[in-house]
Amino acid sequence: MSHDPSLTTPLLSVVVPVRNEAPNIAPLVAEIRAALAAYAHEIIYVDDGSSDATPAELVAAGVRGLRHRFSCGQSAAVVTGVKAARGAWIATLDGDGQNDPADIPRMLERALAHGGNLLVAGHRVTRRDTLTKRITSRYANRFRAWLLRDATPDTGCGLKVFPRALFLELPHFDHMHRYLPALVLRQGGEVVSEPVNHRPRTRGVSNYGTIDRLMVAFLDLVGVAWLQRRWKRPVVE
Repeated sequence: MSHDPSLTTPLLSVVVPVRNEAPNIAPLVAEIRAALAAYAHEIIYVDDGSSDATPAELVAAGVRGLRHRFSCGQSAAVVTGVKAARGAWIATLDGDGQNDPADIPRMLERALAHGGNLLVAGHRVTRRDTLTKRITSRYANRFRAWLLRDATPDTGCGLKVFPRALFLELPHFDHMHRYLPALVLRQGGEVVSEPVNHRPRTRGVSNYGTIDRLMVAFLDLVGVAWLQRRWKRPVVE
C-alpha cells in the first residue's frame, strides 16, 4: 500500500517516551525516518524530566519534542505524546534503541488492512536483555495472561501500533502502557501480536529496574482486573 509522505496531515504519529537517553536520540531518529520514508508521518519525543543532554539532542535532531518538568513515568509520557499527535494512527517504541523501527511499516499495514479498532502489539520472540530480566518477564507474562486473558504473549514490548481515537478512550494511569491489550479488549477493540526484532542496548543505561517493576506489578494487575470486571460495554441501538 502506498502513502504520500508529503501530505500535510500525517497518517502516523510515532511517539517515543524518553528519560536520560541523550546518546540514543540521533541514531534512533535517523532509523525512524528511514523506515517511514514512504509514509506521511511525524515523530514526537516526550522527555520525561531528563537530567542529561536529552533536550539538546532533540533540538539537534529536529524532531517535535515535549518535556515534562519532572519525571511522571513512561505511561504519562505516552499519554502526553498521543494527546499532542496529529496522526490518526499511533506507533510507540522505547527510546533506548532496542525496538527496531523497521518493524513499524509491517505493523501499520496490518492495522490499516483491518481498518478497525485494532491494536498491533510487538512480540519480542528473541529477547536481547539480561537473563534476570528475561526470566522475570517470562513468569510475569504468564501470570498476567492467566489473570487478564489479554491474548498477548508480550505486553512489555514498547513497539505497538493503534488508532489514536481508541487510545484516548482508555483509562489513563501509571504503568498503563504495559496493559494496553487488556484495556483495548475492555473497550471493545481487537488485539493481535506481530513478531518483531529486539536488539541489545548499546548506549546508555536502563531507567527501569527489575525490582521496581516487580513491586508495582501485582497492584497494577489487581487494578486492571478490577477495571475489567467493573465495566459492561453498552450496545447502542
